[in-house]
Amino acid sequence: MADSILENVKEYYGTVLKSRDDLKSQVCYKKDLIDNKYVCKAISEVHSDVSAKYYGCGLCIPPRDNGANILDLGSGSGRDCFAVSKLAGIDGKVVGIDMIGDQVDVANTYIQYHQEKFGFDKPNVKFVEGYVEDLQSAGLEKDYFDIIISNCVVNLCPDKEAVLSAAFSVLKPGGELYFSDMYTDTHQSDIVKGNKTLWGEGFAGSLHWKQLHEIANKIGYSTPCLVSCSPIKIVREDFKQMLGDAKYCSATYRLFKPLTPLPRADDPTCQGGVGLVTYKGEILHHEDLFNFDHVLTLLKGVETSVPIEKINILLSSRYAEEFEFNVDNNDVSSDSCNGWNCLENPFDVIKKKVESGQQVKCCQKTKGC
Repeated sequence: MADSILENVKEYYGTVLKSRDDLKSQVCYKKDLIDNKYVCKAISEVHSDVSAKYYGCGLCIPPRDNGANILDLGSGSGRDCFAVSKLAGIDGKVVGIDMIGDQVDVANTYIQYHQEKFGFDKPNVKFVEGYVEDLQSAGLEKDYFDIIISNCVVNLCPDKEAVLSAAFSVLKPGGELYFSDMYTDTHQSDIVKGNKTLWGEGFAGSLHWKQLHEIANKIGYSTPCLVSCSPIKIVREDFKQMLGDAKYCSATYRLFKPLTPLPRADDPTCQGGVGLVTYKGEILHHEDLFNFDHVLTLLKGVETSVPIEKINILLSSRYAEEFEFNVDNNDVSSDSCNGWNCLENPFDVIKKKVESGQQVKCCQKTKGC
């Protein structure tokens, strides 16, 4: 079953789709995702032939990428890889892996173009053909990458646990998995799971949002932190009939491979207690503030009350040196579970945003933001 799904996805993205104009669904993103102008500028400088074959569902480029080793799971034609290669700089190293040879060929064709475009004296990006479920067979080292990104790819893989386990193995301790993907609020029916087009469009393989937390916990990641989420509008009538009342969203999460094992509650809801965190303001392009997730923003030089769960994550992550921590282990408050350190349902987050008058905007089929 898994092999046939992979072959179907290969055919869909290698043969059926020629450009993003051939996609049969619209994936939405939150406007806040494009507020980082330096990211948008990097994306806008990617060659149009590469961007035309971009099939992602969000922007998945985290801060503090200068000089980092970065891996893109399911890199396709290389749009995100080339954009992040500019941000990583000549001292950074970017690797893209994809199972579709034609996509890898497109990406390899434009390595020299982007090297010259960004003013580098040598390439800092390479592409390999292989499966995201088995990264070491593709020659990728264990404990090597600071950052792993992925853009609407995990939903195309039948074995999500294998993908996230493989990513965990090649991350450095403290390293970050920062990825956008599609999620659903229901468990998929056999009709949906058996439809080739729905697999190719990402619906059939969308995880129930709780499953991400379950898989991450089993592997050893930190609790997934929701960075942003937006609804996916079902437009086609035949899709509506097959998908029924199921809801879908595009969501970006960040997970870390902890430097040391993190304490976990038996019930993944809240851990009591709060501490104070001060952002030093030393991350390039983020000197004034650091947006950790969709609710926690840390201003430079301002002590901020943060739940213990998130403090533990920060302390065991690649960002630890960017903050000053003041934690009183006796400061346990029943009010500390205020929605920013809990198991969050992204569909509830979306509902609250809509009810409060906030708007979401659908992806435009352009090379930029």
